[in-house]
Amino acid sequence: MRIVIAEGSAVLRAGLAHVLAERGHQVEAVGDAGALGALAGTHRPDVLIANAALPSARTDDGIRAVLAAGHRWPRGGLLVYSESPEPRYAARLFAGSGTRSGVGYLLQERIHDARLLLEAVAGVAAGGTVVDPRIVGSLATGDTAGGTGGELGVLSGRELEVLELMAQGRTNSAIAQQLNVSPGTVEKRAAAVFGKLGIPCTGHDNRRVLAVLRYLGAQPGAVSGHEPRMTLARVA
Repeated sequence: MRIVIAEGSAVLRAGLAHVLAERGHQVEAVGDAGALGALAGTHRPDVLIANAALPSARTDDGIRAVLAAGHRWPRGGLLVYSESPEPRYAARLFAGSGTRSGVGYLLQERIHDARLLLEAVAGVAAGGTVVDPRIVGSLATGDTAGGTGGELGVLSGRELEVLELMAQGRTNSAIAQQLNVSPGTVEKRAAAVFGKLGIPCTGHDNRRVLAVLRYLGAQPGAVSGHEPRMTLARVA
């Protein structure tokens, strides 16, 4: 697997490269946001791994750079991490990654565990969505940039029903079949869910992921685990 790493710390960058190369992956690494786009375009990675706060005047340049690099090479997965829970970064990552499958956001402490790192890389490479449980909890509060948030209590029973089925990984067509309604009805209810939860209806598939993360974070014990969870959210 081809992997590109963007990390400002030379020690951490070397450590990540060593762990991944030791497993047989082809690894290229850079230490700043500026070099990431060009490297992604030439190396064409299966997974791009980046710190959300690469060295720059802008603290969110890691997110900006990984999204820009992702647009230059849209076939690979994106895996971003940060030292502390930053729900606004996670929201921007999922909202900005558009229809891409294979997106992840973890806390930096997770990537120090080789097993968890390799699981996360494999997850996004396979098209999965990997999110740290502590990030899920932060997103569930609605504390994200560009949205007003909202509690699940604002949803009607039918809207919540659609969201629950989304959280099970069902497509729109599968949800329609389950509820015995038309796909158009499912789309309208899903749009209502996005609106009431303060998730902009931009036409991007990954707003489904944000809605599912709100749902998962609202469930009892949803953020008490210590393993990164994988959630798939697709549009039929």
